Amino acid sequence: MRLSRSAVLFAAALLASTLSGPASAVGGDPCGRQEKVRVPGAAFQQSACLDDMTTSALAGTPYTDMADQAGLTAKDTRNPSGVPGLQIDGYFPDGSHTNTTHGWNHDAQFVIRLPDHWNGGLVVTGAPGTRRQYATDTAISDRVLAQGYAYAATDKGNSGADFYRDGNHPGDAVDEWNRRTTQLTLAAKRVVAAHYGRAPRRTYMTGISNGGYLTRWQLEHRPELYDGGVDWEGALWTTEGPNLLTSLPVTVARALGSARDEDLYAAGFARGSEFLWAYHEKAYWGLTQKIYRAEFDPSYDTSCPGASAGSTVEEILAPCRSDAAYDYAARPASVHRAVARVALTGRIGRPLITLHGDLDALLPKATDSDVYARMVARSGRGALHRYYSVEGGTHVDGLYDTYPDRLRPVLPCYRAAFDALTAWVDRGVRPPADRTVGRPANGDVVGSCALTDAPAGR
Repeated sequence: MRLSRSAVLFAAALLASTLSGPASAVGGDPCGRQEKVRVPGAAFQQSACLDDMTTSALAGTPYTDMADQAGLTAKDTRNPSGVPGLQIDGYFPDGSHTNTTHGWNHDAQFVIRLPDHWNGGLVVTGAPGTRRQYATDTAISDRVLAQGYAYAATDKGNSGADFYRDGNHPGDAVDEWNRRTTQLTLAAKRVVAAHYGRAPRRTYMTGISNGGYLTRWQLEHRPELYDGGVDWEGALWTTEGPNLLTSLPVTVARALGSARDEDLYAAGFARGSEFLWAYHEKAYWGLTQKIYRAEFDPSYDTSCPGASAGSTVEEILAPCRSDAAYDYAARPASVHRAVARVALTGRIGRPLITLHGDLDALLPKATDSDVYARMVARSGRGALHRYYSVEGGTHVDGLYDTYPDRLRPVLPCYRAAFDALTAWVDRGVRPPADRTVGRPANGDVVGSCALTDAPAGR
């Protein structure tokens, strides 16, 4: 029996843990034995049959978190709806408690969605930034579900601005992100096989920002699990730089009045992105620098360890003055070893499409995706990679609503890239060569993107 939308609002209090056993195969009642679908390795799980697993129906229910998606998409984004199926929420064993979703106060939370009308594929992602498992429901889940893919997302094993407190050694928290993504992928493949009666024919890894980093890492280290991936502005970590700890200190110096615009240009920030700097100075730069510095270099300034160095939102977002002088190259070898634990190499083992907005003012493409594309090429894997710079794109699409005359959402280009990836993998249709993607000729920047616009080199 399928829950109505009104029942969904009440269902959280009634959901029970699932039991082990086989699930209904395709052609039967996909939700008729929902209690039999078991997530391997989960410490707790609960499931519900839903009339619609997209955000148009789930907003305001326990099955998504619209607040955690705030700012990631433009308000006029057009999404599909009406995708019935089975949703499974739960968590894997973990000793940290930064994720308070569902009142579980337990990390390593996940969501798995299994549409009634399945196309044989699975899409896996991890949360961007320090967000949680529902963060990309509007940006990714809605559309791939409508296309028939099963969907799985993880909170990466820790979340929130104090994520760096998880673990006993520098780099532990970020290292866990990769392990949790692998763990969920393996579990989701088995869930899909049990539920539909056969293993997924294709599995794709994808993500935004830190989720893009996860995509790169998984295709480098666990390519056997996937058929390809789409990396949307993934964070770049390399042992000797560039990485966030080499590009962000100058932004802190600027916020404190000791750096000029020219210093930001030299650090890779794009000319033309200046109108975004005041917002990033308040919301991103100082916080991002100090929490990653606290993760990889906790001894640098113990008086300002990270996000917890403050009792108000303003104090938490404010930079540490000492970070203005942070010099990653001069830090001890132990710091570089901590970053090396999670560093990327470019040695991807499956097809990967990378997208990056040319006005990204948090992860400048000049010190991120431009560099990663060269790393892939130097590794001899260039034939497996495509890189598209999105003209007018920035790190979060929500800023388009503030600057519609200067920005464009990256999401339509992400959707075009995902379709190009699946055509590449399924039918051998090679995507366009690396290029800058111009604005669509029809002017609909919210709803369309053609990857064939404005050819350009890397």
